[in-house]
Amino acid sequence: MKALSDDCERFISFLPGHIYSSKNGGVRRWYNPPWFSETIPSAPYDPLVLRNTFEKAVVKRLMTDVPFGVLLSGGLDSSLVAAVANRYLADTDAAQQWGSQLHTFCIGLKGSPDLKAAREVADYLGTRHHELHFTVQEGIDALEEVIYHIETYDVTTIRASTPMFLMSRKIKALGVKMVLSGEGSDEIFGGYLYFHKAPNKEEFHQETCRKIKALHLYDCLRANKATSAWGVEARVPFLDKEFINVAMNIDPEWKMVRPDLQRIEKWVLRNAFDDDQNPYLPKHILYRQKEQFSDGVGYSWIDGLKDYTNNLVSDSMLANANFIYPENTPTTKEAYYYRTIFERYFPKNAARLTVPGGPSVACSTAKAVEWDASWSKNLDPSGRAALGVHADAYKEASEGKETAAVKETSQKLEVEKAAVAV
Repeated sequence: MKALSDDCERFISFLPGHIYSSKNGGVRRWYNPPWFSETIPSAPYDPLVLRNTFEKAVVKRLMTDVPFGVLLSGGLDSSLVAAVANRYLADTDAAQQWGSQLHTFCIGLKGSPDLKAAREVADYLGTRHHELHFTVQEGIDALEEVIYHIETYDVTTIRASTPMFLMSRKIKALGVKMVLSGEGSDEIFGGYLYFHKAPNKEEFHQETCRKIKALHLYDCLRANKATSAWGVEARVPFLDKEFINVAMNIDPEWKMVRPDLQRIEKWVLRNAFDDDQNPYLPKHILYRQKEQFSDGVGYSWIDGLKDYTNNLVSDSMLANANFIYPENTPTTKEAYYYRTIFERYFPKNAARLTVPGGPSVACSTAKAVEWDASWSKNLDPSGRAALGVHADAYKEASEGKETAAVKETSQKLEVEKAAVAV
């Protein structure tokens, strides 16, 4: 968009799965997979078929002649990607090009959940692990550059893009050109915690379809642009076309959260790789609960962003936000601050219309509110708000602590307040 915004008054997003034809009068969809109609599938769940299809998707993306690695958060999705890639490299000569070990990368604040879990997975798999640290202040300092590169003002996307942007810079400095990542799994299997409230399999499946269709606005946008900003290519095996077709053809009854049957979110995926004879991952990693990426890098990251923006944006500024930003009006101070940066780089109406509206569209969707009315009171798209599942962990992390962001930026606030007001 940055290449168009200075010269074009009107421009629109080129949607995925579409082609443009001047002869036939514009853009039309050409990619119509079986799940796109949102018709409820009825195929039985076969864990071996699911496992084999995913393994093929990972191996397919290991075709490369440049140094590569895996982005490893320690959660289920990235850990499975790393486990499958590691097995393939151990059985072939491919790893000998860049050394005998698969390289894995993780970023977080010191002591963050992801760093601990990723280290455990890396040790289990025997990968060459790179643990990268950042501070809240480094994240805050990168916000303007991040928003410029990712071209959105969506709160969830910016929170998660910032550590990924910082990690990509360090990965590039190490000479790595391509990384595998775990995007797409939560959309395919209903991994977000609000899926616990899905009332039936029909609504569950239709919501997964909608989430996949919106990936180019959120997780794929983040993974693509945060890495591309530093010349690193991200590949996403969960979004392999054949794998999506297999996974989305499973009767969604199998995907639903069923505590009575001891099925947590993404049980069908976890079960497919639960091999006691030749385990891919330790059981507690294989069944680790969902964590938002922006939360997993360190709980004080989001708290730091909130404290920082609360000091920059006044109550009166937020109260009058609808006059300044009548379209997709920000509803929190954090969202307001991101919007000011976005508008500085992309001031045209066509630019702001490329970003989907709503305070928490990426996570707390209208469907989530319909399933659980308590979501309507939540303006924070962070995973910590979902069903109170992680309440104890967040309380422990934040109790009695002043975040690093406030400490490190107190002298800069007055100057930046004036900039935001202007």
